[in-house]
Amino acid sequence: MSNKLIVVTGGTRGIGRAIVEIFAQNGFDVVASARKNKDLENLQDSITSQYNVRCHTYAADLGIKAQVIGLVDFVKSLKKPVDVLVNNAGNFIPGNIHEEEDGVLESLIETNLYSAYHLTRGLVKDMIAQKSGHIFNMCSVASLMAYPNGGSYSISKFALLGFSKGLREEMKPYNIKVTSIMPGAVLTDSWAGVDIPAERFMTANDVAKTVWTAYNLSDSAVIEDIVLRPQKGDL
Repeated sequence: MSNKLIVVTGGTRGIGRAIVEIFAQNGFDVVASARKNKDLENLQDSITSQYNVRCHTYAADLGIKAQVIGLVDFVKSLKKPVDVLVNNAGNFIPGNIHEEEDGVLESLIETNLYSAYHLTRGLVKDMIAQKSGHIFNMCSVASLMAYPNGGSYSISKFALLGFSKGLREEMKPYNIKVTSIMPGAVLTDSWAGVDIPAERFMTANDVAKTVWTAYNLSDSAVIEDIVLRPQKGDL
């Protein structure tokens, strides 16, 4: 019996890397996408040396539609059904809406929303044909409540949650699950250099374990929305 396949965008660092690790540990073959070839090579070496699975990699800037379509074509070239899709690629640019540089909204929408939209559209038809699959969209607590200095990032994450909700309704007849993950502060590179104790953050592995748990429910159940926060609250 061949391994199942998970596709993870932003798969070389932070939450994406942790998700790749936990699924590979449990016998999944992997397609990981990120922008830097060197990071992808290191991931591939690590995963294939530790686990008896295949780790396929694809370098792309998913804020560019043509490169998202390139990833779709690459996944399809494997001739292997996608069991899990994790739309994790994203970018954070702090700022207030009325003060942001021109173009910030467009940039964040392209990376945080359009990448998930185009990749999902490219892969979901095969999921529909097989009447199975699970799509995870990495939203944020910023999808639920705007905050100062959140600016266009919060706009993009509100939009991603809206995309998830619409997709969830559309996929019900095809037995495809859609889950929105809304983490608070996770200790990743985006917080590098801040003077905040580590215990005020969640770990990337906390989020990955949550995704793995949600995936492992029975076929008749789905967790639609998951909100995770540091035990002591948002930063």
